Amino acid sequence: QVQLVESGGGSVQAGGSLRLSCAASGYTVNTYCVGWFRQAPGKEREGVATILSYTYGAWYADSVKGRFTISKDNAKNTLYLQMNSLKPEDTAMYYCAASVSRYCGTDTRNFPYWGQGTQVTVSS
Repeated sequence: QVQLVESGGGSVQAGGSLRLSCAASGYTVNTYCVGWFRQAPGKEREGVATILSYTYGAWYADSVKGRFTISKDNAKNTLYLQMNSLKPEDTAMYYCAASVSRYCGTDTRNFPYWGQGTQVTVSS
């Protein structure tokens, strides 16, 4: 049984930083594409960052490029999202997602496994 458990969300002021973690069990983060998505109230869930391996590099949404960094610790089987220079528009529920494909698109249908989400709130 696959479980993804996020942590690290919270409330920060604009310009601050947070680091999200996603601990996986029943799934190996090193094998397939994994990523972070977010959903703000009244908006569709959107891809934030995805990664297959460091060899292939990571993908970032234009809105977070240069501010967010996705990484994974294969030994801990954990995915991370370092978020710096946070803006109020980054406020959303953030979800960890895991696929069973080496293809890293941002279609949520490519990701059968999801965490429960962790809230990030950025105040101005």
